[in-house]
Amino acid sequence: MKHLSGVDSAFLHLESPEMPMHIGSLNVLDLPEGYSGDFFEDTKACIQERLHLAEVFTRKLALMPLDLSNPVWVEDEDIDLDYHIRHVTLPKPGSNRQLQQYVARLHSSLLDRSRPLWEFFVIDGLKSGQVALYSKLHHAGIDGQAGVAVAQAMFDLAATGRIIKPPRPRARRNQYQLGIAELLGAALSNTLNQSASLIKSLPLIAKSAKNALVPEKGENGKRDWSLPKDFRLFAPRTSLNVAITNQRTFAGRTVPLAEVKLIAKALGVSLNDVVMATTAGALRSYLKENNELPQRSLSAAVPVSLRAEGDTTSNNQVSMVTMSLATDIKDPLARIRKINELSASTKAKMSRFKAAIPTDFPLPAAPWLMSAVASLFSRSRLANVMPPLANLVISNVAGIPVQLYFAGAKVVSYYPVSIPAHSMALNVTVQSYNGRLDYGLIACRRAVPDVNDLADGLLAEHRTLLDLARAQTPALSPSAVEALAAPAKRKVIEVARPVPVAVKRLAAKRTKRAAATA
Repeated sequence: MKHLSGVDSAFLHLESPEMPMHIGSLNVLDLPEGYSGDFFEDTKACIQERLHLAEVFTRKLALMPLDLSNPVWVEDEDIDLDYHIRHVTLPKPGSNRQLQQYVARLHSSLLDRSRPLWEFFVIDGLKSGQVALYSKLHHAGIDGQAGVAVAQAMFDLAATGRIIKPPRPRARRNQYQLGIAELLGAALSNTLNQSASLIKSLPLIAKSAKNALVPEKGENGKRDWSLPKDFRLFAPRTSLNVAITNQRTFAGRTVPLAEVKLIAKALGVSLNDVVMATTAGALRSYLKENNELPQRSLSAAVPVSLRAEGDTTSNNQVSMVTMSLATDIKDPLARIRKINELSASTKAKMSRFKAAIPTDFPLPAAPWLMSAVASLFSRSRLANVMPPLANLVISNVAGIPVQLYFAGAKVVSYYPVSIPAHSMALNVTVQSYNGRLDYGLIACRRAVPDVNDLADGLLAEHRTLLDLARAQTPALSPSAVEALAAPAKRKVIEVARPVPVAVKRLAAKRTKRAAATA
């Protein structure tokens, strides 16, 4: 068994029917030329042989008696793939808008906690002839960066696939859940371990907190204890800052990564600054059109990874900071430069404070205590009257810079699908993939019914920033633009080298299936 950390359990206990706490992705796939097989069956076969490559696929929750402590992860010895992997056919005409609306509907339902917390949907019927793969996994077991590691278990680097080494045989316990004595012992052991780890880390946490809270000395040798001029505890209220329902709406948009890099290079900002400025400009236009743009700047809640480089553990190592979007500035160029300034300041402060943030901590009776608070907040609709800490969530996930394949099909897009929350009815998550930057906008349908208008505003703001960048940069040759599009040098986890045996094995499966149906 494996214990949930304090952060993992928070995603579990704060979940409600109105606020499911799973994250997902939407991949559009090109089938191989001349393909005549059953892609749904190929998907099940592909996932079945890879279940052991990522523990998120094979573990489920074991709840503690009377919810006295956080649950634990246990191995599920009987995975029902017919439940976890499902087939959907879109009605005609099978447009991209229909696909995204259906994904929004699928994303609104809770995962079954008696099973491993994941589901895949193969969606066909698209008028383009493509198929789509929508996946969702509970945030209690995975964050954005750990999700990339799961993707590296699912996907291949070539259409021919790879040889998957089968798992080592294990003795079956034939036990659906653990016994009460075993669970209580695990709860006590986990609480003691969490307390001991927290006590050991207190000196480091105290030192980091002191470094973060005590301001650095200025030129006069004195420390400036005053708050920053731009500091605001609360964000201005907008139509985004309400109690949400479980109804969802989703829109995906794509911009070329080369163009984003060009904007960043020409304007002297980071890629993340471009994402923030693009979203800020789109929100400013969207709210202004509805006559509700506040005079004060909007602010975003931005997840910050606490994960060490190379750590691919399937858990959550993330915190959150708020950052101004400078939407009170009309000029797009001045706005992105202000965002760059604020971002640099936030990163500097976060680097000092990072080590002081614990991701695991003891909290007796956490399940019923946190769940009760979450339920009270949801049912009382307090989000409609309380001042919001931020207006929306914006997350930028570093994705996979190379072409991927799934069950022999080419992965064209990688739209992230994340979590709206009470008081922040809109979540904008961005993921880079193979020369693309895919935006996924997920929102409460009642709060943001016209999310596609906002998504189109993102593309318009991107073009505005691109024009500004080109105006400040001499004409670039095609080779220079291509160089910008090239992925940065980074460590990519090698999945495996494709081998011809995989092709033979897939062909044999299809031949056998065709003979059985003849």
